[in-house]
Amino acid sequence: MSYLQRSPHREAYVGGTAAWGPHLVLFVLAVIAAGVVWRHRRADPGGLLLLAPLGVTAAKRLERTVSSVFRHPTALLRLLIAIVPMAILVYSPWRIGQQIFAGLDPNFTVDAWGGPTYLGALACHYLDAAVLMAAAAGLLNLLLLPAAPRPPAPPAPGR
Repeated sequence: MSYLQRSPHREAYVGGTAAWGPHLVLFVLAVIAAGVVWRHRRADPGGLLLLAPLGVTAAKRLERTVSSVFRHPTALLRLLIAIVPMAILVYSPWRIGQQIFAGLDPNFTVDAWGGPTYLGALACHYLDAAVLMAAAAGLLNLLLLPAAPRPPAPPAPGR
Protein backbone atom coordinates (compact mmCIF):
# COMPACT_ATOMS: atom_id res chain seq x y z
CA MET A 1 0.00 0.00 0.00
CA SER A 2 2.90 2.36 0.72
CA TYR A 3 4.28 1.76 -2.75
CA LEU A 4 0.94 2.37 -4.44
CA GLN A 5 0.54 5.69 -2.60
CA ARG A 6 3.99 7.00 -3.53
CA SER A 7 4.52 10.56 -4.64
CA PRO A 8 5.51 11.25 -8.25
CA HIS A 9 7.82 14.07 -7.04
CA ARG A 10 11.37 13.09 -6.12
CA GLU A 11 12.52 14.29 -2.68
CA ALA A 12 16.05 15.65 -2.26
CA TYR A 13 18.56 13.75 -0.16
CA VAL A 14 19.51 15.47 3.11
CA GLY A 15 23.13 14.80 4.04
CA GLY A 16 23.83 13.25 7.42
CA THR A 17 20.63 11.22 7.64
CA ALA A 18 22.24 7.86 6.84
CA ALA A 19 23.18 6.01 10.01
CA TRP A 20 26.09 3.97 8.65
CA GLY A 21 28.32 4.61 11.70
CA PRO A 22 25.88 3.25 14.30
CA HIS A 23 24.98 0.35 12.01
CA LEU A 24 28.64 -0.55 11.56
CA VAL A 25 29.00 -0.70 15.35
CA LEU A 26 25.77 -2.70 15.59
CA PHE A 27 27.05 -5.11 12.92
CA VAL A 28 30.34 -5.67 14.77
CA LEU A 29 28.47 -6.27 18.04
CA ALA A 30 26.08 -8.67 16.29
CA VAL A 31 29.00 -10.64 14.83
CA ILE A 32 30.65 -10.86 18.27
CA ALA A 33 27.38 -11.96 19.87
CA ALA A 34 26.81 -14.55 17.13
CA GLY A 35 30.31 -15.89 17.73
CA VAL A 36 29.68 -16.20 21.46
CA VAL A 37 26.34 -17.95 20.87
CA TRP A 38 27.88 -20.24 18.25
CA ARG A 39 30.72 -21.19 20.59
CA HIS A 40 28.29 -21.85 23.45
CA ARG A 41 26.01 -23.92 21.19
CA ARG A 42 29.00 -25.92 19.93
CA ALA A 43 29.98 -26.76 23.50
CA ASP A 44 26.38 -27.63 24.47
CA PRO A 45 24.32 -28.55 21.38
CA GLY A 46 20.64 -28.53 22.14
CA GLY A 47 18.69 -28.01 18.93
CA LEU A 48 18.46 -25.72 15.98
CA LEU A 49 19.28 -22.18 17.02
CA LEU A 50 17.52 -20.48 14.12
CA LEU A 51 14.28 -22.37 14.75
CA ALA A 52 14.40 -21.96 18.54
CA PRO A 53 11.41 -19.60 18.81
CA LEU A 54 9.35 -21.66 16.34
CA GLY A 55 8.07 -25.18 16.14
CA VAL A 56 6.87 -27.95 18.40
CA THR A 57 9.30 -27.37 21.26
CA ALA A 58 8.46 -23.68 21.46
CA ALA A 59 4.75 -24.49 21.40
CA LYS A 60 5.22 -27.00 24.24
CA ARG A 61 7.19 -24.45 26.25
CA LEU A 62 4.51 -21.80 25.74
CA GLU A 63 1.76 -24.28 26.59
CA ARG A 64 3.56 -25.38 29.76
CA THR A 65 4.10 -21.77 30.84
CA VAL A 66 0.43 -20.87 30.22
CA SER A 67 -0.88 -24.00 31.94
CA SER A 68 1.27 -23.44 35.02
CA VAL A 69 0.08 -19.89 35.73
CA PHE A 70 -1.65 -20.99 38.96
CA ARG A 71 1.02 -23.52 40.00
CA HIS A 72 4.25 -21.73 39.20
CA PRO A 73 4.78 -18.45 41.07
CA THR A 74 6.40 -16.53 38.20
CA ALA A 75 4.52 -17.95 35.20
CA LEU A 76 2.08 -15.04 34.88
CA LEU A 77 4.88 -12.50 35.13
CA ARG A 78 6.88 -14.45 32.55
CA LEU A 79 3.92 -14.38 30.15
CA LEU A 80 3.31 -10.67 30.61
CA ILE A 81 6.97 -9.88 29.91
CA ALA A 82 6.95 -12.31 26.95
CA ILE A 83 4.26 -10.27 25.16
CA VAL A 84 6.86 -7.76 23.95
CA PRO A 85 9.32 -10.25 22.39
CA MET A 86 6.43 -12.25 20.90
CA ALA A 87 5.09 -9.08 19.31
CA ILE A 88 8.54 -8.33 17.87
CA LEU A 89 8.73 -11.83 16.35
CA VAL A 90 5.29 -11.40 14.78
CA TYR A 91 5.79 -7.81 13.58
CA SER A 92 9.33 -8.09 12.16
CA PRO A 93 8.56 -10.35 9.16
CA TRP A 94 5.73 -7.99 8.15
CA ARG A 95 8.06 -4.98 8.45
CA ILE A 96 10.74 -6.76 6.42
CA GLY A 97 8.20 -7.46 3.67
CA GLN A 98 7.04 -3.86 3.73
CA GLN A 99 10.64 -2.73 3.29
CA ILE A 100 11.00 -4.81 0.12
CA PHE A 101 8.07 -3.23 -1.72
CA ALA A 102 7.98 0.26 -0.20
CA GLY A 103 11.72 0.60 -0.82
CA LEU A 104 11.04 0.54 -4.55
CA ASP A 105 9.77 4.10 -4.10
CA PRO A 106 12.87 6.35 -4.25
CA ASN A 107 11.29 8.74 -1.74
CA PHE A 108 10.97 5.92 0.81
CA THR A 109 14.72 5.34 0.95
CA VAL A 110 16.05 8.85 0.29
CA ASP A 111 16.52 9.67 4.00
CA ALA A 112 16.50 6.12 5.33
CA TRP A 113 19.19 5.00 7.78
CA GLY A 114 21.07 3.23 5.02
CA GLY A 115 19.90 5.56 2.29
CA PRO A 116 19.73 6.99 -0.15
CA THR A 117 20.04 3.66 -2.01
CA TYR A 118 17.58 0.79 -1.93
CA LEU A 119 20.25 -1.78 -1.03
CA GLY A 120 21.68 0.40 1.72
CA ALA A 121 18.27 0.89 3.29
CA LEU A 122 17.61 -2.86 3.06
CA ALA A 123 20.96 -3.68 4.67
CA CYS A 124 20.37 -1.39 7.64
CA HIS A 125 16.74 -2.37 8.17
CA TYR A 126 17.50 -6.08 7.87
CA LEU A 127 20.37 -5.77 10.33
CA ASP A 128 18.04 -4.04 12.78
CA ALA A 129 15.39 -6.73 12.27
CA ALA A 130 17.89 -9.58 12.70
CA VAL A 131 19.26 -8.12 15.93
CA LEU A 132 15.78 -7.42 17.31
CA MET A 133 14.49 -10.88 16.38
CA ALA A 134 17.56 -12.60 17.85
CA ALA A 135 17.20 -10.62 21.08
CA ALA A 136 13.47 -11.41 21.22
CA ALA A 137 14.11 -15.13 20.67
CA GLY A 138 16.82 -15.13 23.33
CA LEU A 139 14.55 -13.38 25.81
CA LEU A 140 11.74 -15.84 25.10
CA ASN A 141 14.20 -18.67 25.64
CA LEU A 142 14.90 -17.27 29.10
CA LEU A 143 11.25 -16.53 29.94
CA LEU A 144 9.38 -19.66 28.88
CA LEU A 145 9.44 -22.69 31.14
CA PRO A 146 11.17 -25.82 29.79
CA ALA A 147 9.05 -28.15 27.62
CA ALA A 148 9.30 -30.90 30.24
CA PRO A 149 10.23 -30.81 33.90
CA ARG A 150 13.95 -31.23 34.44
CA PRO A 151 15.02 -34.59 35.83
CA PRO A 152 16.67 -34.45 39.24
CA ALA A 153 20.44 -34.10 39.16
CA PRO A 154 22.35 -37.33 39.81
CA PRO A 155 24.09 -37.53 43.17
CA ALA A 156 27.74 -36.54 43.21
CA PRO A 157 30.13 -39.50 43.02
CA GLY A 158 31.52 -40.70 46.32
CA ARG A 159 28.76 -39.26 48.47
